[in-house]
Amino acid sequence: MIDVERARAVIAGRVHRTPMLSSTALGAHLKAELFQKTGSFKARGALNRIAALDEDERRRGVVTWSAGNHAQAVAWAAAQLGVDCLVVMWETASPFKAAAARSYGATVDMSSPDPAVAYERAVAETERVFIHPHSDPLVVGGHGTLAPEILEDVPGVETVVVPVGGGGLITGIVVGLAGRARVVAVEPERSRAFAAGLEAGHSVRVESDTIADGLAPPFAGDLPLEVCRGKVDSVLVSEDEIKDGMRFLYARAKLACEPAGAAAAAAVLAGKVESGPGTVVLVSGGNAVPEQAAAILAGR
Repeated sequence: MIDVERARAVIAGRVHRTPMLSSTALGAHLKAELFQKTGSFKARGALNRIAALDEDERRRGVVTWSAGNHAQAVAWAAAQLGVDCLVVMWETASPFKAAAARSYGATVDMSSPDPAVAYERAVAETERVFIHPHSDPLVVGGHGTLAPEILEDVPGVETVVVPVGGGGLITGIVVGLAGRARVVAVEPERSRAFAAGLEAGHSVRVESDTIADGLAPPFAGDLPLEVCRGKVDSVLVSEDEIKDGMRFLYARAKLACEPAGAAAAAAVLAGKVESGPGTVVLVSGGNAVPEQAAAILAGR
C-alpha cells in the first residue's frame, strides 16, 4: 500500500518544504525540488524507506542501484539513521554523482559494465536490504509527499507536469493527488522506458542515450506502470528541447538544474503541455555536472 500521509509524518522536519515559484515567462508555477536535500525529490522516498527498517535490517545495512540521484539520497538517508550503505552503479555512470554518494559515507561500486548488470548485482545481495528506486511502496509514498505541498501551495492546480525515469515520482504524485489534477509524464525521446511500459502493459527493457541521465533507466517499474495506467498523459521531449529548458530555467527563473530537472519545463516551453495559472511544473534535480552544464548554457 502506498501511504503518502503516513510518509509525510515520518519525514516531517527532516527534509525541506521546497518553494513553489511562479514564472510569468513560462506561464506556470515551478515546484523547485532541486533545492531538496541531496538536490532532488529522491531524499523523500529514501528517508521514508530507511526509517521503516527494523533493528536487524539496520544492522545488515542497505544496498541500492542508481545512476546518481537515488544513490545520493539513499546514502544521505542511511547516514542520517546510522545505517551502512552500498551503492551499485556502472562504469559509465556520473563520477560527479558517485563522488557525492561517497561524501555521504556510502561505499560505491562502479565495476558493472552497464545498468542492467548493475541491477542484477544489487538485487543479488543477500545480506543487505535492497532499496528499490521506483518500485518500493515506501519509496513511492515518500516521493508522493510532494502532492499535498502542491495542493496547499496552488489550490487551483489543474495540471502537474512531472519528469519521469523509472516512474517512482509520478506514481507518488498520482496517489497523492487522487484525481484532483491532470498528471503529465515527460520523458526524453531517447529514453522512454515509462511510455514503452505503458504501451506494452508491462515493464520492458529499453536503450537510453540522453543527456538527462537522471531519466535514463533501462526499464520502468511494474508498480508505477500498474498505478499510473490510464491516469497519466505521456509527452516526449528532444535533446535540444531539454537543453532549451535548462537554459530557460537558468536565465529566467535562476534555477541551476541538471538536464533531467529541465525536462518538465522543456515540455511546456515547447508547447507540448499547456501553461496557465493552474499548471505546476516540477524542477528536480540540481546535480548538474559543471562541465556539461557550462556547455549547455553556452549553447554547445
